[in-house]
Amino acid sequence: MPLALLALAVGAFGIGTTEFVIMGLLPGIAADYGVSIPTAGLLVTGYALGVVVGAPLLTVLGNKVSRKRMLMVLMGLFVAGNLLSALAPSFGMMLTGRIIASLAHGSFFGIGSVVAADLVAPDKKAGAIATMFTGLTVANIVGVPLGTFIGQAVGWRTTFAVVAALGVVGLLGIARLVPAMPRPEGARLGRELKAFRNPQVLLAMAMTVLGFGGVFAAITYIAPMMTEVAGYSEGAVTWLLVLFGIGMFLGNLLGGRFADRALMPLLYVTLSGLAIVLALLTVAAHSKILAAVAILLVGALGFATVPPLQKRVLDQAHGAPTLASAVNIGAFNLGNALAAWLGGVVIAAGFGYTAPNWVGAVLAAAALGLAFWSAALERRAPAPAPAEAAVTPAAAPARTPVHH
Repeated sequence: MPLALLALAVGAFGIGTTEFVIMGLLPGIAADYGVSIPTAGLLVTGYALGVVVGAPLLTVLGNKVSRKRMLMVLMGLFVAGNLLSALAPSFGMMLTGRIIASLAHGSFFGIGSVVAADLVAPDKKAGAIATMFTGLTVANIVGVPLGTFIGQAVGWRTTFAVVAALGVVGLLGIARLVPAMPRPEGARLGRELKAFRNPQVLLAMAMTVLGFGGVFAAITYIAPMMTEVAGYSEGAVTWLLVLFGIGMFLGNLLGGRFADRALMPLLYVTLSGLAIVLALLTVAAHSKILAAVAILLVGALGFATVPPLQKRVLDQAHGAPTLASAVNIGAFNLGNALAAWLGGVVIAAGFGYTAPNWVGAVLAAAALGLAFWSAALERRAPAPAPAEAAVTPAAAPARTPVHH
């Protein structure tokens, strides 16, 4: 089991590197292609939208094959997209490569979350999901800063070639270490789609869109914000991304540890804290020290929402979790796309490089409101237990095998 989770984490490391490394490379890519920073931000938006589309599409297409085989196919697609990005002669081709790579993202994390959760006891599911996502957070501590350094020192094309190589390593790890788990009985599209009739599933996905979108509103434009406002050098952006990655790593541990114990209270704390920190970053961005602290906190508070939101979707979509899990990963990236686009809009409107922080604060606050709404609906929902209990005494023994 630990080796299987490690293999999933390795794949997550490669995907996390390509998703986030673009932030530190944005100015160089914009200069090479002769486009503005907001236009270059479409590489973030396009990737995120590709995840939104690819998550349900590829999960449905892969519904008739084993989860291990589908994970391998997804990593192959990821490698192809990053190679195209590395060789792209035009901005349009670069965007195409990003979208191709992104198609694998949602399904990989969605299917991987289900596989990770199936490998452990019910009360350890959030921790197993967090273990897989550790690869994504470690990517922000090691992969993203290293990729940013390579891009600034040698050229951003080399960065994407290295990322493609990481994808190959992830593919080999999955092939060797992930067990050949059989396709589950009754895994039909109609049954998977029924999960979306549950309002709690939809509310959890909406929280995902708004909550993590708040993080991306600020982080997408971290390079120009830190160099033009805070006064950091271009090279310092690498270390600021390390701070963000450390925050993500710590937040992931926090989310994995407490989501199995107090899921909704954890969301209340992290989403409210995220909204406050993003609002303060507008002012903190004018101070090098305060900006660095705020970036660390944004990473920690933002990623602490990932394991509980992913687990909540799995819990509410019980019996048919694969498609819902993948769509929720797409929801993370829908939030990323929305936030990156809105951040570019306020910058282009002349409000400055700190304006996206306010966008992020509003999005996080909206997610907090949905969390309270979801909890209120759950409290008002009729409990099914009395109906289940209304059986004849003779029927009771038939239920006892559930406990062994």
